[in-house]
Amino acid sequence: MEKPLEKFRDFVEKFLSHDAGPFAQFVKYGAIGVMATCVQTGVFYVLASTCLRCLTADDLAVKLLGLPSVAFTGNEAWYASRGMIAAAATAVGFVVANIFCWLMNRRFVFKPGKFRWYVELAMFFGASTLATVIALGLMKFLIDQFGLMTTLAVGVEVVVSFLVNFFIRKFVIFKG
Repeated sequence: MEKPLEKFRDFVEKFLSHDAGPFAQFVKYGAIGVMATCVQTGVFYVLASTCLRCLTADDLAVKLLGLPSVAFTGNEAWYASRGMIAAAATAVGFVVANIFCWLMNRRFVFKPGKFRWYVELAMFFGASTLATVIALGLMKFLIDQFGLMTTLAVGVEVVVSFLVNFFIRKFVIFKG
């Protein structure tokens, strides 16, 4: 008779394998997506609050997390380029998060091997780049045209990127 700990270990091993089934695949993809989003967002906020300062005093992250902000009257040159600075900070986070995400998706979610690894990686980054360019354009537009606070615009960027990436990765890049 198997002990409960052994049953649990077997369940976890099966769940983490590539043969776990569509529901497990979806759950794992979502979990890795959340982790990758945390990586990207963490890199973004480190940069946005230090060397690529684009957070204003009214930003939610400044208020909730006590991150440093930049004071402004609205006439400073940096304020006019705040959307571009936020996009640059997001782009750096994108690279770091996508390397993490590609490795984790290959290991736990999708069966690699539809393409050679370097073609797969290039396609992964290509899909992510497409999704991010679309999402960053929307983020910049929301900041520049509507004055949306940076944190809310980043939230929109994350949702749009997630949706585009899932469909391309699931149906084009990896083996189901």
